[in-house]
Amino acid sequence: MKASELKKGMIIIEGNNFLTVVDVDHKTPGNLRAIYQITLKNMITGRVNSVRYNPSDSVEEASLESKKGQYLFHDHAGFHFMDMETYDSIVLPDELIGDIKNYLKENLEIEILYHGHTPIIVETPVSINLKVTETTPGIKGDTVGKSMKSAVLETGMKINVPLFVNEGDVISVDTRDGKYLGRA
Repeated sequence: MKASELKKGMIIIEGNNFLTVVDVDHKTPGNLRAIYQITLKNMITGRVNSVRYNPSDSVEEASLESKKGQYLFHDHAGFHFMDMETYDSIVLPDELIGDIKNYLKENLEIEILYHGHTPIIVETPVSINLKVTETTPGIKGDTVGKSMKSAVLETGMKINVPLFVNEGDVISVDTRDGKYLGRA
């Protein structure tokens, strides 16, 4: 496909990297030819680059297949998932999972994106409900302030929560930035 056909949210392949188009900016500086300033995010490393393309430049769009998977457990071999259609076991390496491991709990359903038969990316829901396993006791009546305290969740992840959250509470966490969203 041509660079002029790129749209926000598309996934392209450049070398061995899978890149998401974050932003497309069409520029025509003076009497010069038009260029496309494309902001790309590497789907594996998370690194963001800005690249210039001529409208006629060719880019390869990734054809990814999405499959639902259910998280089972983690061991020395990696993270184990079950394909929700075929009930096959899928083992993904730690490098592919990355920081998503902080949100994985048993029976969580996720999306696994495949290029051919190779899993490339694991996507979690936007928010996940997790139980608070460790924090200092809540302060009665403090429900409005912006004061925060540290809490450990059932997956081992540490986040900041409001003072009124107690051990045993189930809270909603944003998987994009790891922030507290509210009680579940």
